Amino acid sequence: MFIDRAVVHVVGGAGGSGASSFRREKFVPKGGPDGGDGGIGGSVYVRADPNLATLLDYRYRTEWKAERGQHGKGKNMTGRSGADLYLPVPPGTEVRDAATGDLIGDVVEPGDPLLVAQGGRGGRGNARFATPTHRSPREWQPGEYGDDRRLELVLKVIADVGLLGEPNAGKSTLLSVISAARPKIADYPFTTLEPHLGVVALSDHRTFMAADIPGIIEGAHLGKGLGLRFLQHVERTRLIAVLVPVNSPDPQATYELLLREAAAYSPELAAKPHVVVVTKADLLTPDTPHPAIHTHAGAPVVLVSAVTRAGIGELLETLWQALRAGVATK
Repeated sequence: MFIDRAVVHVVGGAGGSGASSFRREKFVPKGGPDGGDGGIGGSVYVRADPNLATLLDYRYRTEWKAERGQHGKGKNMTGRSGADLYLPVPPGTEVRDAATGDLIGDVVEPGDPLLVAQGGRGGRGNARFATPTHRSPREWQPGEYGDDRRLELVLKVIADVGLLGEPNAGKSTLLSVISAARPKIADYPFTTLEPHLGVVALSDHRTFMAADIPGIIEGAHLGKGLGLRFLQHVERTRLIAVLVPVNSPDPQATYELLLREAAAYSPELAAKPHVVVVTKADLLTPDTPHPAIHTHAGAPVVLVSAVTRAGIGELLETLWQALRAGVATK
């Protein structure tokens, strides 16, 4: 099951209390205060784990609490600090405050940690309060509580190329042809209910990651179809492949619709470079003219057929060159 959103409650460990103690030793009268400090409470971190691809674990367990610090003891012994708690999530996960929606941070690279709940400070023992004029202090401090907050985890798939198109545009079929991914393929709309990733291999050991995104329809940015739930997954892609089937009633209108939905969802998404892929070329007859699409910013157009493999080599090279051009302009 692919889960890309989860709400969790995290609590930093409380700090230990300081001790109130006096030195008791034979032949040492008036040994003075020797209460130690409390330990620091453990903190909660979110950390990217490349072995994970979903937030499913956080649907079954939503409460996470770090270890508390131990109390201080006599003989100036400081309490042991609580162990930090690390929550593994897939790379590309954003962490937001569930109450306000504010972005706390995100973890992209494997191993990246993000502090989400600070542990509480340990209290001071009575030895800390001794002064030349206050030699027998009995004061001590309790430990502080750790941060307590609710977080929303939002997974945004990390891929180089995102396949964007209407339902039944041929996205899943194309991904199965250019990579080893095996998404569900059928002749009815919305067969893809979750993003699929595939590694595309070219000659000379060149590779890039492609993502098949569920179909986009008009009004997707308002939540129609599967829109809002999955448009987030193309936000992190470097390049968008806009798929327009040759049997579309109006290929130009389909192309404009997809770009309009992307722009309505996120201006940054619409600003990404794109390549237009005209799919299902095997449906064309010798007498049928190729659909003419006037692209924005001179985006290249490639005609392909996933069934006959026609144009697949040209498409992969076009995507690779577009990715290289994007890196060069950064």
